[in-house]
Amino acid sequence: MSTKESPVVPGPKPDGLLSVADALQLSRRQSKENHHTYVNASLTMMLGLLNFDRRFVRAEGVSVWDSEGNEYIDCLGGYGALNLGHNHPKVIAAIEQVKQLPNLLQASLGPMAGILARNLALITPGNLQRSFFGNSGAESVEGALKLARAATGRPEFIYCTNSFHGKSFGALSITGREKYQKPFHPLLPGCLAVPYGDLAALENRLKGKKAAAFIVEPIQGEGGIILPPPGYLPEARKLCIDHGTLLIFDEIQTGMGRTGEMFACQQENVVPDIMCLAKSLGGGVMPVGAYITTDSIWKKAYGHMEKAILHTSTFGGNTWATAAAVATINVLYEENLPAQAKEKGNYLMNKLNELRNRYPLIKEVRGRGLLIGIEFNQPGGIASKLSLGLVDKVSKEYLGALVASELLNKYRIITAYTLNNPNVIRLEPPLTISYRQIDTLAGALAEIMAKHKGFLSMAAAGAKTAIQSFKDKR
Repeated sequence: MSTKESPVVPGPKPDGLLSVADALQLSRRQSKENHHTYVNASLTMMLGLLNFDRRFVRAEGVSVWDSEGNEYIDCLGGYGALNLGHNHPKVIAAIEQVKQLPNLLQASLGPMAGILARNLALITPGNLQRSFFGNSGAESVEGALKLARAATGRPEFIYCTNSFHGKSFGALSITGREKYQKPFHPLLPGCLAVPYGDLAALENRLKGKKAAAFIVEPIQGEGGIILPPPGYLPEARKLCIDHGTLLIFDEIQTGMGRTGEMFACQQENVVPDIMCLAKSLGGGVMPVGAYITTDSIWKKAYGHMEKAILHTSTFGGNTWATAAAVATINVLYEENLPAQAKEKGNYLMNKLNELRNRYPLIKEVRGRGLLIGIEFNQPGGIASKLSLGLVDKVSKEYLGALVASELLNKYRIITAYTLNNPNVIRLEPPLTISYRQIDTLAGALAEIMAKHKGFLSMAAAGAKTAIQSFKDKR
């Protein structure tokens, strides 16, 4: 009797099953149809109205090209995930170097994960030492919350209004915008909000000594690029120490050189108990998330063998992702990208403030390094009165999107509004952006501001774009 096993036959290949090669040949319309039918129809429709559904076929550095050969300047930078630019060759080369190694092998200690953790301990402030690796910012936040509870034994978390920490349940529970929370109630209990920058409110929450952690962004990103008042972070640090509460800095968007320092908290020399990282940690090539904490906090939470696997991630610390992150850290130093962000950010801020002084549509320009937000003034006046405030309401939600649409469709510059404040467009280009590209961005904004004196003019231009987009795709 033969011991040879019979091959397992999975059945015939389904009709219409496509390959990667097929995907690369899809037209813009075919790609849109797939998203409309199989992904998110409402989002597909919204992007289509603004003509944001182009098919991009190539990316390098700060530039991307569409299927018609047009070049665009990417000033959105993957919401802060592309500090090194698109497809940095040294990050790609690092992945090539490890492609023969096991990518996922849990019954081992991957050398790349160990090296990445070592490097993070070297570059982060203070005595931060032990890292946990996941795949996203939200996962980093989830891990940090669990660590804080396990280390302190306390049930509550304090967070800031207008904050953004992610959309998974724990991260959403400490994200300060009701729009994203309400459909998913009840969320994690014991999450208490305080106004960003308000030390008295923070101290009042801390007095109960029930808070495991206070989580805060050194600069609120999705809140509209909001900088903290001078001294706020150092004083929050002291308050947390006084009340036995751990301090978590969410540096997912502000870290890795974005604000002119390697980490934004270094601006005021503040060291957290836990720091969350993601986005540009993977060099814009691989999804990588991490939190890093002190040796003592880690040991309180997971310092015994029976606790060693209380919090894990299947893909966290995989070889390809950690190799990309190791290469990213080296590139940040080799190309001196934090310093580039500081110098180029100052250059761009000066140009934007000149525009603010000239055009009343711009209310304020805020930011640090190459994390910059432009907030627009609301209509007010006769238009607001005649519409019973409807124009104000619509403007608050869509003015940023209309400016972003104009930049994309007329000037081939990619931007977007901030999630918690749609009246603000964010400028987060790769830190490698050239001064010539910055001048192009500033020139485009100047032309838009000169052409559109207010929301109604901008809305009319947006409607024209939507109508033309609809005609073109019929």
